[in-house]
Amino acid sequence: MAHMDMSNMDMSDMDMDMGDGHMMHMGNLKRKFWVSLILMIPVILMSPMMGVKLPFQLIFPGSDWVVAVLGTILFFYGGGPFFSGAKAELQMKQPAMMTLISMGVGVAYIYSIYAVIANNVFHVTPMVNNFFWELSTLIVIMLLGHWIEMNTVMNAGSAVDALGKLLPQEAHVVDEQGNLTDVNLSDLQVGQTVSVRAGEQIPADAEIISGASDVNESLVTGESKAVKKAAGDSVIGGSVNGTGTFTAKVTGTGDSGYLAQVMKLINDAKSAKSDSENLADRVAGWLFYAALFVGILSFIIWLTVANLAVALPVAVAVFVIACPHALGLAVPLVVSRSTAIAAQNGLLIRNRNAMEQVNHLKFALMDKTGTLTMGEFKVNHLVSFDNQRSEDDVLSLMASLEKGSSHPLATGILTAATTKNLSFTTASDTHQETGLGQFGTVANTTYGVVSVNYLEQNNLNYDRDQFSQFAAEGNSISYLVAGKQVLGLVAQGDQIKSAAKMLVTALKRQGITPVMLTGDNQETANKVAASVGIDDVQARLLPEDKERLVQKYQETGKVLFIGDGVNDAPSLTRADIGMAIGSGTDVALESADIILVSSDPADVIQFLDLARATQRKMTENLWWGAGYNLIAIPLAAGVLAPIGFMLNPMVGAIIMSFSTIIVAINAMTLRIKNVPAE
Repeated sequence: MAHMDMSNMDMSDMDMDMGDGHMMHMGNLKRKFWVSLILMIPVILMSPMMGVKLPFQLIFPGSDWVVAVLGTILFFYGGGPFFSGAKAELQMKQPAMMTLISMGVGVAYIYSIYAVIANNVFHVTPMVNNFFWELSTLIVIMLLGHWIEMNTVMNAGSAVDALGKLLPQEAHVVDEQGNLTDVNLSDLQVGQTVSVRAGEQIPADAEIISGASDVNESLVTGESKAVKKAAGDSVIGGSVNGTGTFTAKVTGTGDSGYLAQVMKLINDAKSAKSDSENLADRVAGWLFYAALFVGILSFIIWLTVANLAVALPVAVAVFVIACPHALGLAVPLVVSRSTAIAAQNGLLIRNRNAMEQVNHLKFALMDKTGTLTMGEFKVNHLVSFDNQRSEDDVLSLMASLEKGSSHPLATGILTAATTKNLSFTTASDTHQETGLGQFGTVANTTYGVVSVNYLEQNNLNYDRDQFSQFAAEGNSISYLVAGKQVLGLVAQGDQIKSAAKMLVTALKRQGITPVMLTGDNQETANKVAASVGIDDVQARLLPEDKERLVQKYQETGKVLFIGDGVNDAPSLTRADIGMAIGSGTDVALESADIILVSSDPADVIQFLDLARATQRKMTENLWWGAGYNLIAIPLAAGVLAPIGFMLNPMVGAIIMSFSTIIVAINAMTLRIKNVPAE
């Protein structure tokens, strides 16, 4: 994890897993396309298409040899990525697009070299037509298709990179004599003592031995922005130290650290997601077997009924015509168009595979706060249970404890205190108990702003009827406690987003079950859920519960997950479609397949509509691309020869070109309702 800083990496030089077991290098692919395009131009100018000389072509003595040299360079240089991909596909016994392309260009190249030698060395008659024109155009079009595809899906890094950047490169290790030594993070071991200075990132999970500070854990846990830490408290690797300096004993590093565990969950989820086959590859796999079978069969039949001079060109024509010019562009062009439309409407698509899952979605899991609600809490009720303290006193004490926190509930309390012009100080010795509350000392007395879970766990008395009344109104309730005494409460309400109910209604109409997830109390969760029309509610959740719920729902159907915190990152990645609120944390955004830039629930429906329209266009293009082959391959093999019809290779090439043009035009006509065109 110490070597994961990719801030200086040029994205154009990144490798990309194409999903079929082979890697393509982005920078090399771009260079290969331009070089191959330059080589293709003279090949087209000097090489007849399917043996037919066109008006613009330049043929002179020795031009065949020039074409052969250029074609050979183009074959080995431009075709290299496809041969590597075909090798990987065949090793996995799953021939697909790369194998089909390799078969087409391989047969075209070998037969073309034979044609050049036969025509220019042995001077055979009639002359043998070469396929350099088809070979060069196929390689260039396929390189263009994969360049478009890779350029579309390779965007701003990965969740693992973002998490890796949270860790420093070195740690200050303190030996038994108190001497400081800087060591690489990869060499840090559990049990060692480290010194963490003001403003530094904490190198590993550790327990403070001496010193104190406030620690910013927001990027790691999504919890309070500034948490007081002292001797005996635990700190998380990747969080940022405040103004103090402390020494701590390392409790977790490498695979055992908190960030490493989150990264493992993300990587595991990504691996699980990438197992699905690409539809275009499946179609290409079927065409490979079809072309191979028909080509061999036609060769045998024509060799039997005619001779080698007839059988060989027929078989070669079958293999060459099977080359997927249109099929190679069918998906990349639609993906590129779809991504552009989405970006213009506040939808950033980071994973193209997410588009393919939409038609199979069964559940939409979403957080309450930030997704269905604004995440801006307002104090609706303030109650004091202590005759010695007024309601303003209760609010002032709560504000003292929450000062410096960025938690939405804390922000609501601080806003209310500021609005009332109440004076409050910053509590000392503050610390947080996850899921229970915030504690600190004010005027030599220890107080806590706690949830109802804390009261129940510590058997503290409170008015349950009052709690139920406030909670039923949709409030989140916090109590002020001192020791065993409950001093008061504050009930805060969060506004429901105007588009939340529309989102839920639209999901139900599409057969997708909405599920609300929240760490809030059950009563408040039920109130919000009832307001927007959600029947399935999961409340009082701790952060680690979310990914388990995603997996649970996945047992019965595809899952869309909407979240915004770092602790949502594994769930966002584990879900079939992970959707991050644009206002969320960096790691959550990096983990998501889709980012809602404006954080508007209506954009979820926009994405679903766009994804379905995209899938329709992909299917149409695949039918155009594959449909040509389904008709042309049998005709090239001579299936209609008994009635006197053989497909002229030139006609086949023209139809192939038209198929490619139709696929391109169809992709550019992609439109969806309520989403403006480019």
